[in-house]
Amino acid sequence: QVQLVESGGGLAQAGGSLRLSCAASRRAAMGWFRQAPEKEREFVTAISWGGGIYYADSVKGRFTISRDNDRSTVYLQMNSLKPEDTAVYHCAARSVGNGASRDPADYDNWGQGTQVTVSS
Repeated sequence: QVQLVESGGGLAQAGGSLRLSCAASRRAAMGWFRQAPEKEREFVTAISWGGGIYYADSVKGRFTISRDNDRSTVYLQMNSLKPEDTAVYHCAARSVGNGASRDPADYDNWGQGTQVTVSS
């Protein structure tokens, strides 16, 4: 298993920025998902073991996923925030497989979640 600790959530104004961090106990392919009230869990972005990156269409050009030089900590830089970005954000890691998957079923290690709220 991979232990994950998230930080960086909070309140931002529309058009503002937040940076989320996810510290993992070891290197793994990792992703970010979010879930807004009354909505299904939604894929946000993922990075593979080798550095391949995929973004959901809703965040392309606004959010950036990156990895520390030890390749065990990932970040989600969130710019140009919109009220519809309000959600609980979870990071996730794969203990099996190295791809940047959009399917939450491929992830078996999940962070505790952090609330992101964007006001108008």
